[in-house]
Amino acid sequence: MLHLFLINLFAFLHPFYVSVTEVNHNDKTKSLEISTRIFFDDLETVLEKQFKTRLDILKPAEKNRIDPLLREYLQKHLQLQINGKPVTLTYLGYEIEQDAAWCYLEVPQVSRIKQIQVLNDVLFAEHDTQTNMVHITVKGNRKSTKLDNPESKFTATF
Repeated sequence: MLHLFLINLFAFLHPFYVSVTEVNHNDKTKSLEISTRIFFDDLETVLEKQFKTRLDILKPAEKNRIDPLLREYLQKHLQLQINGKPVTLTYLGYEIEQDAAWCYLEVPQVSRIKQIQVLNDVLFAEHDTQTNMVHITVKGNRKSTKLDNPESKFTATF
């Protein structure tokens, strides 16, 4: 019994660092819809360090200050190549849901996908044990991986 208690205590005291990114091809709109879920406290910390400013991501009044910082951070740490060519992700915004920030991006005018390469090193500089889950769906075909720091790239072929 003591053994189980100690295991649970250790798990409680040792936080885990995980983000989840979904990349979905919308065949109707010919676009890639990207959402990434990041624990908001980790995201707030990394933005404060990178941009040397105090933030409160939970305050709606801060959204206008946070959006450009988050856009810049994600454009650097979440990148895509489609069919071997880099694409620009358009930042759409974020929302807070429970303990996480959902960040939304898109790539318009993507009609045919043979291959997608994802570079995702979100929070790698912040946490040595960061893991970024990536799920890519094209025409109902889903491919997934787990990127453990420092591994930051995943290529899916369809």
